[in-house]
Amino acid sequence: MTKELVISTTSHETRVALLEGGHIAELYIERERERGIVGNIYKGRVIRVLPGMQAAFVDIGLEKAAFLYVADVLDEMEQVVRTIEGDEQSAAGDETMFQLPPIEDLLHEGQELLVQVSKEPIGTKGARITSHISLPGRHLVYMPTVDHIGISRRIESEEERDRLRNIVESMRPAETGFIVRTVSEGKSEEDLRNDMGFLVGLWDNISRDISEISAPTLIHSDLDVTSKVLRDILTEDVRRIVVDNLEEYNKIVRFLRTFMPRLNYCIDFYEGEEPVFDAYGLEVEISRALGRKVWLKSGGSIIIEQTEALTAVDVNTGRYVGKHNLEDTILKTNLEAVREIAFQLRLRNIGGLIIIDFIDMEKEAHREKVHAALEEALKNDKNKTNILKISELGLVEMTRKRVRESIGRTLCEPCPYCEGKGYVKGKLTVIYEILRELRRELADLPAGHITLLAHPEIAGLLIDEERGGLDEIESRYGRSVSINSRPGFHIEQFEIAVG
Repeated sequence: MTKELVISTTSHETRVALLEGGHIAELYIERERERGIVGNIYKGRVIRVLPGMQAAFVDIGLEKAAFLYVADVLDEMEQVVRTIEGDEQSAAGDETMFQLPPIEDLLHEGQELLVQVSKEPIGTKGARITSHISLPGRHLVYMPTVDHIGISRRIESEEERDRLRNIVESMRPAETGFIVRTVSEGKSEEDLRNDMGFLVGLWDNISRDISEISAPTLIHSDLDVTSKVLRDILTEDVRRIVVDNLEEYNKIVRFLRTFMPRLNYCIDFYEGEEPVFDAYGLEVEISRALGRKVWLKSGGSIIIEQTEALTAVDVNTGRYVGKHNLEDTILKTNLEAVREIAFQLRLRNIGGLIIIDFIDMEKEAHREKVHAALEEALKNDKNKTNILKISELGLVEMTRKRVRESIGRTLCEPCPYCEGKGYVKGKLTVIYEILRELRRELADLPAGHITLLAHPEIAGLLIDEERGGLDEIESRYGRSVSINSRPGFHIEQFEIAVG
């Protein structure tokens, strides 16, 4: 499948789109005012230790304190191998099994330590941090605090795995670790040596003056979004890079010459009058990725709803009625939905717990076919996924590794009118609340004229269609009520005044 990178850069925002077969598959956005912090290294100060959670909160200089779990606290007597990236896992064996010591034995309030951000702040949660520092390069990931060599599981040849392990073992500094990345397959010893030399030198610069710097403070910033994408996802199957900013174009050329001199990429500087994302039809696809409903070609649809705890995906037949029997119609819709769901999860960067409600299938063979299709569709996803079998109710539980906000939460914010609920109280509901409140108030308020202030639509209904309820209250309590509209009021807002 042909892959391209389309990069659009302005003074305030950089957007990088990975295209597969002419359609956007992944989108990376970095705004100058909201730069990502994953990979950044900080000197932090412990502000609270929570024995009940076996975790601690650490001040690293951000608005919210960062979260540090006990397994992510470095103890020099333990050698812990953590997952560095979803597709850069070691196949040398499972993580070392040992009894974790209580966090109160490792940390105390006021203690300063070097940490790295492993997950962006998401929603109301602060950043997730670790003291297991890792520095990603083009071919290797350097772990200066861990004595271990790991090989990406996606390198399947045992002969190649042994070759890469022997090369790294012969060159690495004592008592340090490396993860050999997938793109290292087939690379020469010189390529790995150059990458290793750069990463070791970078760590030396980072660690040189740490003791003289007070916490909390930023020690090292990871690469900007363009360089990070080039480092992490640029492979030989990406045939073309299109850039619309000359400064960014020159930076990319220098980056490739420095870190990937042997790869011959076609880099085009886009000079068209039409914005580059419009020229490639990407704006339409991004807008589509912000909607809750996605139509399938057959006429069916999927509905995607994100909550704080999980994402729910509902599959519907919609307008599709099929050509044969009901079971075939359901199977066809579910299989089509599988491809679209896998596509949308990558494009929207949805992570965490995901529940997919497929249309109920009576035949076990059909359920297995849909499950296998889902696993196959997610093979190209570099984020680690774990999929459980389809239940008898047609539900699939799965997880997808999440390290940054989804596109929806990056580009959107909760509606200020409905406060993110997605709905407001009905007009009749508000009117009947007003009438109940009037009954309460009139029973206690001293004599005097009553004024009701409400949204224009509510006021209009009370004056016209719902006047009967108001007349009943005035008759019962012998008081008159004036209604005044307030255009600036929320539709649920009202005030009762005596005057």
